[in-house]
Amino acid sequence: MPSTVGPTPDVRHSLTESEAMAVQVIKCKAAVAWEAGKPLCIEEVEVAPPKAHEVRIKIIATAVCHTDAYTLSGADPEGSFPVILGHEGAGIVESVGEGVTKLKAGDTVIPLYIPQCGECKFCLNPKTNLCQKIRVTQGKGLMPDGTSRFTCKGKTILHYMGTSTFSEYTVVADISVAKIDPLAPLDKVCLLGCGISTGYGAAVNTAKVEPGSTCAIFGLGGVGLAAVMGCKVAGASRIIGVDINKDTFARAMKFGASECINPQDFNKPIQEVLIEMTDGGVDYSFECIGNVKVMRAALEACHKGWGVSVIVGVAASGEEIATRPFQLVTGRVWKGTAFGGWKSVESVPKLVSEYMSKKIKVDEFVTHNLSFDQINEAFELMHSGKSIRTVVKL
Repeated sequence: MPSTVGPTPDVRHSLTESEAMAVQVIKCKAAVAWEAGKPLCIEEVEVAPPKAHEVRIKIIATAVCHTDAYTLSGADPEGSFPVILGHEGAGIVESVGEGVTKLKAGDTVIPLYIPQCGECKFCLNPKTNLCQKIRVTQGKGLMPDGTSRFTCKGKTILHYMGTSTFSEYTVVADISVAKIDPLAPLDKVCLLGCGISTGYGAAVNTAKVEPGSTCAIFGLGGVGLAAVMGCKVAGASRIIGVDINKDTFARAMKFGASECINPQDFNKPIQEVLIEMTDGGVDYSFECIGNVKVMRAALEACHKGWGVSVIVGVAASGEEIATRPFQLVTGRVWKGTAFGGWKSVESVPKLVSEYMSKKIKVDEFVTHNLSFDQINEAFELMHSGKSIRTVVKL
């Protein structure tokens, strides 16, 4: 259970209860990644009070995403240690710092790894969701003032993606928080903090899939299934799932895929197979793996003249993509997306509402539920391909 270390009684007496909480250090449990390639350690950490324009959140549930594993592996060029990972979470605002006006203690929220300040040129441009207000410090694992709110065993612990949801309490910038419906089940909607929103948005925002379209989704993990769902919601008439793991096919069909194929079943490149299947290629394709060779195949599987291929997966550092320029000269378009193109603060509450009204699926992505001390098992389930998403309840 978390404990607090706060101001002296005479100081506290002059504060309201919420103000008193806002100046206390909270001791709680967190899963700390001390170094790359090693399992997370459940530790007691100190979580400092929120400073100006910051919010401290009690995390109720968090999911484990491939991006967390990517950083933990040591392959992430921005990865620094020790750090508290996690970016698919949901919780309750515990206290707010000075100047926070849109959030208060008790609000139900989802932390956001892409913020929305509403003021920078990126936020003011309808063509992107990539707010840059705190990008530099966030990439260094620090709060906007260049410091951390986490300590453990006398050492500073870094933040991760501006969220650090693998902790019973976390501190985030106030522009990195979406206030959501308090009736939403947090052990489900935590997934809207990354994977589902990313794949779904890739289809409806980035590609803008049209009714009657033919689509191909490469990689049928959580993000790929969300892209399948997005294509279905957008009215695509044919949705082809592509994966070398046949165990994913039945699942993909439930999310809206009309058929699934395994590249290993053919003696020719998968793009040639898809071109033959679709009389010239698909209208839209989505690469949801992070494999540069598959990115090429996804582009080349698109129809001449109008095909659009969206890169959703994140490739390893230093990788490069390649295709013959003629593929683009003849009318195909290569695009990329981050967080599905959603402007986060305003869009995530709407996604929660779409889930609550059953327009989009969320529950179906949760294949396992574990306790906080089993968090390393969640990574094992993901690496083995046995889970779509494992939710860890704090």
